[in-house]
Amino acid sequence: MSNGYNPGEIEKKWQGIWQEENAFEPSSDKSKKKKYILSMFPYPSGRIHMGHVRNYAIGDALARYYRNKSYNVLHPIGWDSFGMPAENAAIKHKLHPKSWTYDNIDYMRGELQALGLSFSKTREFATSDPLYTKFEQEFIIKMYEAGLLYRKSTTVNWCEDCHTVLANEQVEDGCCWRCDNEVEQKQMPGYYIAITKYADELLQDLKTLEGGWPSQVLTMQENWIGKSEGLEFDFYFSEESRKKLNGKYEKYGVYTTRPDTIYGVSYSALSPEHEIVEYMLANGLLANDTAEAIEAMRKTTEKERASSEKQGVYLGLDVVHPLTGEKVPVWVANFVLASYGGGAVMAVPAHDERDFEFANKYGLPVKTVVTKDGNAPHGSAGEAYIEPGILCDSGDFSAMKSKKAQKAIIYHFEQKGMGKKQTNFRLRDWGVSRQRYWGAPIPFIHCESCGLVPEKIENLPVTLPEDVEITGAGNPLDSHEGFKNCECPKCGGKATRETDTLDTFIQSSWYFLRYATDSSHWEKEGINKKDAAYWMDVDQYIGGIEHAILHLLYARFFTKALRDLGYIQSSEPFSNLLTQGMVLKDGAKMSKSKGNVVDPDALIKEYGADTARLFILFAAPPQKELEWNDSAVEGSFKFLKKLYARKDRAGDFKTLPEIEHGGLDEKEKEARKKVYEALKRSTEVYEKTFAFNTLIAGAMEAINALDKQDNEAIWSEGLYILLHILEPIVPHVASQMSQELFDRKNLQTQIALKEEVFVQDSINYAITVNGKKRGEVDVAADADKEAIIAAAKAEVPKWLEEKQIIKEIVVPNKLVNLVVK
Repeated sequence: MSNGYNPGEIEKKWQGIWQEENAFEPSSDKSKKKKYILSMFPYPSGRIHMGHVRNYAIGDALARYYRNKSYNVLHPIGWDSFGMPAENAAIKHKLHPKSWTYDNIDYMRGELQALGLSFSKTREFATSDPLYTKFEQEFIIKMYEAGLLYRKSTTVNWCEDCHTVLANEQVEDGCCWRCDNEVEQKQMPGYYIAITKYADELLQDLKTLEGGWPSQVLTMQENWIGKSEGLEFDFYFSEESRKKLNGKYEKYGVYTTRPDTIYGVSYSALSPEHEIVEYMLANGLLANDTAEAIEAMRKTTEKERASSEKQGVYLGLDVVHPLTGEKVPVWVANFVLASYGGGAVMAVPAHDERDFEFANKYGLPVKTVVTKDGNAPHGSAGEAYIEPGILCDSGDFSAMKSKKAQKAIIYHFEQKGMGKKQTNFRLRDWGVSRQRYWGAPIPFIHCESCGLVPEKIENLPVTLPEDVEITGAGNPLDSHEGFKNCECPKCGGKATRETDTLDTFIQSSWYFLRYATDSSHWEKEGINKKDAAYWMDVDQYIGGIEHAILHLLYARFFTKALRDLGYIQSSEPFSNLLTQGMVLKDGAKMSKSKGNVVDPDALIKEYGADTARLFILFAAPPQKELEWNDSAVEGSFKFLKKLYARKDRAGDFKTLPEIEHGGLDEKEKEARKKVYEALKRSTEVYEKTFAFNTLIAGAMEAINALDKQDNEAIWSEGLYILLHILEPIVPHVASQMSQELFDRKNLQTQIALKEEVFVQDSINYAITVNGKKRGEVDVAADADKEAIIAAAKAEVPKWLEEKQIIKEIVVPNKLVNLVVK
């Protein structure tokens, strides 16, 4: 190898050595102290991007650090390989989703290897592997048997042209994202996981994650779960309204978190999908224009309704106010969601902004019943007063403070048998059915005699047939007779196999538990309980903030559900979470459409993997956004060239040299101090702050300080330590230099701080006169106050001429301030 820095040669050599040594495989010895370091696994889209480089460089630095500290480290990688992009690619390129997916995995595996990432090879899998599907289907069946999975009909987004259900994100301005056909709202059966049964535990256990997870993520999850306490009661229809409904309905339930405002109810609103509205539409009980308006609302998604103008129609029905006996008109409103609170609300325009906006538009009354001082206002309100206050015009509850009134009104309802206190959650049960081919088949069978029957465990996995054509029009499993037609596992009669596949969030909700299971167990079990007990919880999880709610919430739920099903002991999956910021270029997220993509392959080819890793960890703290900078990449490369060249300055020391610190000159002492400062900082960075930029800056300062002296022993000591702390960040060049200089002994050795290097012979004091800096002076470290003041005076004589010193202040180790007049 040439004397100059050649990253291509060095990186190829060390990647080969690590592979021969099986350097990154975890030990089966469960007596060792462990660290489980996990970065969120990638979707095999075909190429890695700089966001991947950042995510995996962070995780790899931590994994290598703990290996060097003799921890048993699990640092795995796999592929989140089911999902729609594979089907879209199949349509576009006339390929099978499976071949497209696994070809991409092969290519991306090579890209990750080129970065020198220290992933375990024996724990790698793709979530589309039949063996992974087998145990996932087992878990789904066990959840069904435990009442955690059920089937029901619900309203979905339906594209008639594509003959498929669309996710909310696939509906654009009320039309299908693919064919631009108008989307309909349609009732369809689907499978749901009862995550709401764990809502309270999911909320309460957020407290156990404080300090380990970013507070922002905890708050987002808390808000998403959305626990609230309030009053649940029924609105009874007036006699005339009951007649209009043919006596079919007598009442409907509502829920409010503000029972203190109940005297301000001026209308009630139902969702367009409410059961009563359905009945009126089906039985021709509405005028044509009213029915058309409701149908138009039903064609828009919940997401679109949330951002659109408030719309509604009066149903010609009235309910009776439970406390005043007044008639309250019943409307259909687009802001009322079928998925929350039963799809019906009591509307109090004076004290709810949404209700106020709707009432203003349709000329409905606004009744103020809570004010700041309890005095009824004069005239109409210009806006909703949403704060708690003191009740007015509220019968016997007037003059009560909101909080007290809420309790009193709930108690009144309970005593009269009119309603009850109720805890509700914003969280909804998780719909896991997808009318797609490229996903894990839902392992159920429909039998005319037996109903819904789970597949027998011994028959798993239910695998996808490969002889299908992906056109984008519907689910090809629906028309695949060989897949659909089967025998009932219960009675042996003719039956039909479920053709829906599982939401891909299912796969990412337990993959970390699969990694924790030694691959020697994979054929027999999805999760080995002993292995999971040793490795779980994940010590450090790393991924984007965009996964703060869905993925992380589902993974937390799955962990708790699998615990209760007896598979594991853990209650939480991830002890610590780091959410890394995005990589930007020209102030925007990198994307092909913006033309601002930086190709990691090209970067590695030009500069080497270590430069890519160094830049990505040096440019910004991991939690912050990182702005791409070509000159900073060049700067990182130059630093590694400089570092590599300095190996010639070291003496012939294979171990840490013994140095007599007292006999060194100032520059030698300063060099040692900078080296040990970097070592001291490294522990805090790798174990606590992850501020790799400050560690790298400290290493650069240390090299600059070493450059100012030429003591070979100090150079050896400096490189011994600096290569030790930089190896997790730039492993190839650090390994090469460590092998040449120290036979790699420095990488596995725990290096103790030497306090002698931090002891200063002298201290530099700034000198201020009347608060303005006039000079500075070096004083012996053990000098007393009088000596420090004398030295300071001698340094600034011209500022003291013909002046009277009235005060002398010494700030230890920093400053001397002389006050004169």
